[in-house]
Amino acid sequence: MKTVPSVPRLAHAFLGLVWAAQAWGQPSSSPAIYALDRTHTFVTFEVLHFETATIRGRFGPLDGQAAFDPAARRGRVQVVVDTSQVSTGLPVLDALLRRADLLDVETHPKAYFVGEGFEFDSQGRVTAVSGEFTLRGVSQGLKLQAQRWRCYPNPLYRREVCGGDFVAEFKRSDFGITHSLPFVADTVRLLIQVEGIRQTGP
Repeated sequence: MKTVPSVPRLAHAFLGLVWAAQAWGQPSSSPAIYALDRTHTFVTFEVLHFETATIRGRFGPLDGQAAFDPAARRGRVQVVVDTSQVSTGLPVLDALLRRADLLDVETHPKAYFVGEGFEFDSQGRVTAVSGEFTLRGVSQGLKLQAQRWRCYPNPLYRREVCGGDFVAEFKRSDFGITHSLPFVADTVRLLIQVEGIRQTGP
């Protein structure tokens, strides 16, 4: 478990090209660059409450981008989550979640996921992404399992769009969130919907 400093909001366009070149280290690699579509990229969380019903909430829209090369079986993604925008549908619960003993949004208003461990099937579809998840300034490994993945020519954007649904689980106590244990479960399940709009690439 390690503490990391905050990083600025991710840039798009030109900075994305620089970032992708650094990710592979060779200009000839030329991975395709995708900017996350904020209208279709959110994270829903689920936590069991008193072993009866499940508390659910959502973060988003999310910011970030990805470099993606299915032919070479590699990729890189960076995502920024604004934790202050947590929404459960209950304002009183949202205010509780923002407190210092839970999400601590005043000190750590952003969470991050940086993943480079892309796994693909025989058709080049993403099946999983492993990386580092940072919450409350603490970083831990996290693996996102794809439930589905597809790339297609989007008629609205007139560009390729790639995306899918992913699931992951982590222990909130690993990030220093112990409020209400054991009555509210330690395991948090994440449901991630993500779509990226192709910016450049081969």
